[in-house]
Amino acid sequence: MQGFPDEGGAIEAPGAKAGNGDLSPAINPHFSPIGHHSGSADGTAAAPRTDRDAHAAGVYGALDLGTNNCRLLLARPSRRGFRVVDAFSRIIRLGEGVSQTGRLSEPAMARTLDALKVCAAKLGRAKVRRSRLVATEACRVAENGGEFLERVRDKLGLEIEILTREVEARLAVSGSAALIDASCDFVLVFDIGGGSSELILLDLTRRNRQRDRRFAGRLDAQHCMVAWTSLPIGVVTLAERFGGRHVAPADFEAMVAETQGRLQDFEAEHKVAERLAGRRMHMLGTSGTVTTVAGIQLGLTRYDRNRVDGCWLNVGEVRQVTNDLLGRTYEQRVAEPCIGRDRADLVLAGCAILEAILRMWPCERLRVADRGLREGILTTLMVEDGVLAPVRRRRRPA
Repeated sequence: MQGFPDEGGAIEAPGAKAGNGDLSPAINPHFSPIGHHSGSADGTAAAPRTDRDAHAAGVYGALDLGTNNCRLLLARPSRRGFRVVDAFSRIIRLGEGVSQTGRLSEPAMARTLDALKVCAAKLGRAKVRRSRLVATEACRVAENGGEFLERVRDKLGLEIEILTREVEARLAVSGSAALIDASCDFVLVFDIGGGSSELILLDLTRRNRQRDRRFAGRLDAQHCMVAWTSLPIGVVTLAERFGGRHVAPADFEAMVAETQGRLQDFEAEHKVAERLAGRRMHMLGTSGTVTTVAGIQLGLTRYDRNRVDGCWLNVGEVRQVTNDLLGRTYEQRVAEPCIGRDRADLVLAGCAILEAILRMWPCERLRVADRGLREGILTTLMVEDGVLAPVRRRRRPA
């Protein structure tokens, strides 16, 4: 089975086939190769008290209806965070043409309804205790976005809320907090989506540093947010404007320039470059663009979440992959195992957004996360319900 990274969000865990919702193995949203797992609201390790308690806590659900993908994650709390019991991902291109017409098209809504029927069935079979179903940029900006979600509610019984851009940014941070290098002063988190791209600057000097310098978890990460923005561009909108199948170097540079222009206001308001100068920092990418780049750089013959999630790339490696993709035809990109036909016309738009970010704020290290919005939702729900109980850390010998 082959797993593909999702544009604008996390990828499915190994064993989950995109589009059919096969069972996935355990995911530990709090694990970090940097240190031990952590992640409860008070900074202690998060875990149910016993496996019996974890099962009794029931199944939680998170649905992310994006511009390009419809993704569902069902999980139970576990000793190490949460265990995925079912997952579903399908390309629906809900936002196709919205940047030109301002409306969701009937074919796009029909595709999305078909995918949501599968999600509704899975939610029903799992007897989900609590869930949060969200829609992002396509439904935010389309004139008929709210009307479409009313149709979904009437036909399928799914109550889907439209996330604000700020909440989307905060959940993206929550879902990927465990991959932050706590020895740094700043981290720039970004999520390149289908219709929008979020950037969040974390100032880690604001946190309560622990002796072992482990990162305390999702709320600690949110408390470190000092600036954020949501750009109204993503891989779908850029590809529709500049082309995605056949991308010449001049087209790629035009996409980079468009993105840089939109980043200027964020830089001017928050003086990000000035803050980062001379400080230890890294970037953390939660999008399908960076997981795709990582998979290609690692030479994977099929996508492997265990190898991609949490891996580090240097900027030279990122640019080498981008240049390689620019030299490939559309058909050659389709043949790349970590891209496939569904994303071959979008991947270079994502690379252009990534390149614009790297040019605006040069850095040496980029960490890759195949987790994000859905994982942030699940962790938040479980912490709110108290099913992720604080576990005391063992004190180190004096």
